[in-house]
Amino acid sequence: MSFTESLLLPFNKPAYLLLLLLLPFLWIFSYRSLSGLGGLRRWLALSLRSLVLILIVLALAETQFLRRNDRITVIYLLDQSESIPQAQREAMIEYVKEAVAEHRDAARGDRAALIAFGREANIEIPPIEADLPIAGQLETVFDLRKDATNLAAAMKLAQATFPEDSSRRIVIVTDGNENVGDAQSMARNLAQDGVGVDIIPIELGDRPEVAIERVTLPQDIRKGQAFSARVVVNNIAQAGGTESSPVKGKLRLSRRVGRDSQTLAEQDVELQPNKNVFSFEDRIERPDFYEYEAVFVPDSGEDDLISQNNRATSYTHVLGQGHVLVIEDSDNPGNFDYLVGRLREMNIQVTVQNSSELFTSLAELQRYDSVILANVPRSSGDETGVSGFSDAQIDMLVANTQEMGCGLVMLGGPQSFGAGGWTNTKLEEAMPVDFQIDNAKVAPVGALAMVMHASEMAQGNFWQKKIGEEALKALGPQDYCGVIHWTGKEDWLWGGQNGLVKVGQNRATMVARLSRMTPGDMPDFDPSLRLAAAAFTRIQNEAAVKHMIVISDGDPSPASNGVLSTFSQLGVKVTTVAVGTHGPAGHQELQRIATQTGGKYYVVRDPKALPRIYQREARKVARPLVKETTVMPVVTSRHEILQGIEGSPPEISGFVLTTVKQNPLVEVLMISPDPVDEKNATLLATWTYGLGRSVALTTDAGSRWANAWTGWSGYDKLFSQIVRWSMRPTGDVGNYTIATQTENDKVRVIVTALDQNDEFLNSLNMSGAVVGPGMDSEAIGMRQVAPGRYEGEFDSSKSGSYFVSITPGAGKSPIRAGVTVPYSSEYRDRETNRALLEQLASLTPAGGVTGQIIEPLTMNTMDNALAVNSFRRDLAISISANDIWPFLVLGAACLFFADVFVRRVQVNFDWVVPLWQKLFAKQEESDQKDERLERLRNQKKQVAGVLDERRAAARFEPAPDAQVDVAVLDSPDTKSTARSTTDKSKSNISPTEAEEETYTSRLLKAKKKARKDKGDS
Repeated sequence: MSFTESLLLPFNKPAYLLLLLLLPFLWIFSYRSLSGLGGLRRWLALSLRSLVLILIVLALAETQFLRRNDRITVIYLLDQSESIPQAQREAMIEYVKEAVAEHRDAARGDRAALIAFGREANIEIPPIEADLPIAGQLETVFDLRKDATNLAAAMKLAQATFPEDSSRRIVIVTDGNENVGDAQSMARNLAQDGVGVDIIPIELGDRPEVAIERVTLPQDIRKGQAFSARVVVNNIAQAGGTESSPVKGKLRLSRRVGRDSQTLAEQDVELQPNKNVFSFEDRIERPDFYEYEAVFVPDSGEDDLISQNNRATSYTHVLGQGHVLVIEDSDNPGNFDYLVGRLREMNIQVTVQNSSELFTSLAELQRYDSVILANVPRSSGDETGVSGFSDAQIDMLVANTQEMGCGLVMLGGPQSFGAGGWTNTKLEEAMPVDFQIDNAKVAPVGALAMVMHASEMAQGNFWQKKIGEEALKALGPQDYCGVIHWTGKEDWLWGGQNGLVKVGQNRATMVARLSRMTPGDMPDFDPSLRLAAAAFTRIQNEAAVKHMIVISDGDPSPASNGVLSTFSQLGVKVTTVAVGTHGPAGHQELQRIATQTGGKYYVVRDPKALPRIYQREARKVARPLVKETTVMPVVTSRHEILQGIEGSPPEISGFVLTTVKQNPLVEVLMISPDPVDEKNATLLATWTYGLGRSVALTTDAGSRWANAWTGWSGYDKLFSQIVRWSMRPTGDVGNYTIATQTENDKVRVIVTALDQNDEFLNSLNMSGAVVGPGMDSEAIGMRQVAPGRYEGEFDSSKSGSYFVSITPGAGKSPIRAGVTVPYSSEYRDRETNRALLEQLASLTPAGGVTGQIIEPLTMNTMDNALAVNSFRRDLAISISANDIWPFLVLGAACLFFADVFVRRVQVNFDWVVPLWQKLFAKQEESDQKDERLERLRNQKKQVAGVLDERRAAARFEPAPDAQVDVAVLDSPDTKSTARSTTDKSKSNISPTEAEEETYTSRLLKAKKKARKDKGDS
């Protein structure tokens, strides 16, 4: 710990503390400048100024307050990969629940968390100050890919999840069979960060297992030649070296070419312990690319617990004449039948595939030497169903050309190039022309508005954002685009009140905003439609094609006829997409909007279909790229594609506008003389793209625009030479054989090179490339290791198919091979990797002690595992830092005002004494008043006592000669006291009457008598 970290108040930027050296200068200059304030005020002002400076310096130094915490956070990492048996997974969950409940100290605020991991890691429960609420199976397991064990990912996620105000420990429950990532490197980072690591090993135990290791094919299979395919099946020995028992089952070998699959053999087998080799005879009569697959099915599931490793695949390629795949639009089948027939007449093997039944893997494309996209859009279909190319299929097409050397030809038509929705895709990168047009004079401007309504369909909102991105890709830089969504009111996602904004340089910003958007549940159709209508009105004279797409569940209030008629007047067609609609009413309203405006109506039940709908509808805005006018093609370059063709082709009636790529490899062979900008006039262009070649013909092959070509004498030569120029080299590629070997997540490629006399070819400049399961390509460095023998290798940690293309040298045809890694090493590991687990636990965290290897976990050993307290206090105490510089700035501001007050306001204390005296004088006067009131109260009590005594005495009759005197006393504190004497003897009142008289009546009589006597006198 550094010096500043050990302080109670450390500083992030201690260099600013040097400013405290200014204090003496502050005192020197301020002492003189404040001399007029007098002694007391001068010292007070200097003190305040000094405090202000000190507080500002401490704030600049970013002073913090350190707090030590005795709590600990433990995160449990549970291995949920396929190599862990189900019984052990259940034991893991039970252990975590009991360990947290038994050892977590709630009084100290201990926290616990849970992370599940396989190929990646997910947080099941974040750090909480409570027992972990686990009920049954873990929820995040359903989102995990369990075909690999990535300890490093789980440890990294745990490090990022830890709170800062506690000590930290992770408890890893795993078999240690890491096959992705680097756990040791990650563990070292955790140790440096003070994180402790405990390990609970999972013992895999004895379990039967069978795995097909590989299918082996000969290196040089020829057409019509018999050969043997060998299948290696391993009846794996059990953990600890115990010999396995024989396993009975069926072994099946099948051969697949394209989409046609044929079972070659199926036989009952009994697998002896260790490796078993089976041989199958076969003969190939037709050149093509073949896939061989072996599958083993045990008679009893108890003899083989993991089925993922019961399958293996191998590939072979038998060379022959060129084979071409023609992909046509499923909405317009047969438009290119004339071209297909002419190619077949010229001995080119052609397979036709429509866009609704596309290839599904790169392996399917290996049988073809060139692929022709014949006026096919990226998406096609109608209201009943939409089909098209996925991003993965586009990646396959491009990789097949760039890395595997296959040709790629794109033929024009109203559904092709930019007009077909191919803009901003990887396919555009592979073509010699760009599909966007920057020149608004050449390509009229389009406008597209989209209304996004919250979807109740699973992942519907996610796919809405994806389709918005796809629609943006289909638009050119001159086109307008806008998105309306609900945020408490209908609003544009960008552009403010303008709404529709030119794509131009804003495409990236638009995509970013779309990705952050959350569609809201708008209550009414009319406000959003009015917003869009107003925006379309503003650009009425600029946009040639205007289109709108509304995606909704039909729940908002119906649109008025008035606003729908406005769209019709503006020429805007509104396409509606119903997702998760609320009954027939929702369908009817969306269908009404589409019908009244001339748009399309779609019903979607699978959210993955949404992107294709938007791609299809966005093409309507890009339709101005189609230029339908009669032009005479002009040949601009003599190329081998045009060899033997005299003059120029006949006139055409249309083509798709494109822009020539600015690349020296691009050759433009034919243009249209009509457009002003020559860059957009391309009719035929070619270039070399990676190992393959691609061709762009922006007009069609005679189905619509080039009808005059079908009777032209040069038709066969032009199209056959386009196809042959683009194709992979065919025929005999020389005496080269290629083989692959898979071992330890590596594939070794072995090439044997011989000349025509079977002599070794040495010192070849051989190179290669491989395309993996994720369509990512990797170069293969080939080196000569023996006479005529060349080797290279590449990583194969991911399961799936790998396709290899090796170029023997400049000007020589590439040779190809395929290899399949059928399953991850997750399904090959049989024993716990204790060596790795011990290394992880042996690292000492900073400020703490080494972790522990806890008892291997099963239901039977649960108590032993629980004996170790994962919440033990043997790690570095957590010190959390809190910034206090904002409070220092506030204090400095307050003291600054106090300093100004002392200097600007003159204050003396002459008023203190008079104020004191006045306060005490008031107090004395108040005391005197209190004493006078007290005397009056006492006198009142005395008079009341006298009166009470006399009342009591009046109850008895007095003697005949007795006198009753009533005295009237005057005093400063009383008004009067009357005294009178009455002669009782003169009275005629009897004793009985006297008793009946009250005290008041007697007093009144006495008073009257006294007044009378006074008057007589």
